[in-house]
Amino acid sequence: MSNKIIKTFGLSNLSVDNRTTVLLLTIIIAVAGTLSYVNMPKEAFPEIVTPEIYISTPYPGNSPSDIEKLITRPLEKELKSMSGVDEITSTSIQGYSSVRVLFDFSVPVAEALRRVKDKVDIAKADPEFPTDLPADPNIFEMNFSELVPIMNINLSGEFSMDQLTDYAEYLEDRIEDIPAINKVDIRGVMEKEVRIHVDMPRMEAVKLSFNDIAQAIQQENVTISGGELLIDDFRRTVSVVGEFQNIDQIGDVVVKQENNNIVYLRDIATISFEEEEANSYAREFKKPVVMLDVIKRGGENLIEASERIRAIIADAQDGYLPDNLEISITGDQSDQTQTQLDELVNSIIFGVILVVTVLLFFLGLRNALFVGVAIPMSMLLSFFILSSAGVTLNMMVLFSLVLALGMLVDNGIVVVENIYRLMDEGKPPIQAAKEGVGEVAWPIIASTATTLAAFVPLAIWPGMMGEFMKYLPITLMIVLSSSLFVALVINPVLTSKFMRAGQEDLNKNRVRTISFVLIGLAVVFYLLLGVHALPNLLLIIGLVLLLNAYVLFPASKSFQEKVIPALENVYENTLRNFLSGKRPGWLVASMFGLLFF
Repeated sequence: MSNKIIKTFGLSNLSVDNRTTVLLLTIIIAVAGTLSYVNMPKEAFPEIVTPEIYISTPYPGNSPSDIEKLITRPLEKELKSMSGVDEITSTSIQGYSSVRVLFDFSVPVAEALRRVKDKVDIAKADPEFPTDLPADPNIFEMNFSELVPIMNINLSGEFSMDQLTDYAEYLEDRIEDIPAINKVDIRGVMEKEVRIHVDMPRMEAVKLSFNDIAQAIQQENVTISGGELLIDDFRRTVSVVGEFQNIDQIGDVVVKQENNNIVYLRDIATISFEEEEANSYAREFKKPVVMLDVIKRGGENLIEASERIRAIIADAQDGYLPDNLEISITGDQSDQTQTQLDELVNSIIFGVILVVTVLLFFLGLRNALFVGVAIPMSMLLSFFILSSAGVTLNMMVLFSLVLALGMLVDNGIVVVENIYRLMDEGKPPIQAAKEGVGEVAWPIIASTATTLAAFVPLAIWPGMMGEFMKYLPITLMIVLSSSLFVALVINPVLTSKFMRAGQEDLNKNRVRTISFVLIGLAVVFYLLLGVHALPNLLLIIGLVLLLNAYVLFPASKSFQEKVIPALENVYENTLRNFLSGKRPGWLVASMFGLLFF
């Protein structure tokens, strides 16, 4: 007589021996996961930070060839000496130089920015570098999340462009007060500018140049501080305001005074206040509109920001803005993100229902719920880990969660079914839980590890595409690891404490009473409090209890007592006929019987 080797798994044994601690841990995971899901920033796309630095240098009045020779090439010469640079591209146009430096993704953005600034300072110290630049080279990093607007707000109606611009600026100030908003750009507005049309013969007659006119205007259009005066024990600031208020004041500027001969600007030029050259257009239904591009800060909650913007627009329409002003919102990314979140929640709920419905025919409703709980618990634990790691809920993460939904329940099914089998053989719940997990622990660990290993190459994909796609394998690894933890730690505790072998007869009268009480409470809460969530939950629980008592329980009991034994007999006869080498007719008949059942 040989002794049977009993396999157990240390982590599962520890959890079963400390069931109260594991139950408390389960509650903590559920609460922390729910709070993490609610508070996680929700975005349309992953926040990709690329080590891509731009250097823009304006130098008006110079041709592209001069810009390349004086600015672009000296900058490129210094930038090429840096380490970790993948690519340097430049553009030299009339009066402007732009240089793009792309680093390897192993270089942090802050480090890349520091290196570029140091090299630009070295290039500026070169004696041949222009010293009369109107401004220092602008060095900035590229952040894609702060380039694409999250929504467009269009203003139109029977108003002038100046009025629409005023309304747009009012909304711009209100929306930019939202912490999650980076900036708001107004498009489709024709800015005004002062144009001075100089009469060349007159200017030459009085011996003036363009620089003389520019300096005269610049010196007059200033506000000069006069210091402080002590008046009645109070110090008051004195300043002379000299900024232009209208076009006539510009015309009164003295551009030349010689031998009591005063030349005013109006004597040699015509001054007008006109619209700038259009650099953007906004149209809606072939009508001109003023458009606001709302750009969100990286890592902020897209849905919350969109809701606050809509609330601001509603308040403005009730107060400051006129009733006949037409406001429309286009390109709202929060709609797609909210739809994806709703689909994820629906997929989780539908997955739990399908799993429980299939397993209740084999294990009963009570025991099937132990497998069903693996789905929400694995998801909640994943939300907690992702939130702690600073990951946002974006398109790639949501797609990964839906993809993992079909795989995370496999470990729970194997563990619960094996424990149920041992309990059905007559073993005590605690012993069945320990031995049941011990028999399948390493196979399901190996199975999960092989699945995770397939996603490792995707997680280390280099370049910008790798930065975008890495959220898929990372999320899958976290979700599948969470499902393994639930299967090895939480499911054994729940099964050892609550699982029952076989089907227990239901007291239909008690179930019916409880169901009617829950349905009645749902109606009372809905009529008295006007809420929807709690009454809907109570109503669903009551209906599910009635459905289980009168439909699911009898169907599962009949399936276990009739269908499963018949399937087992057909399977056994098929194997016997196949192994004994009997006529193929028996095999064919058995196969048809198996397909029939």
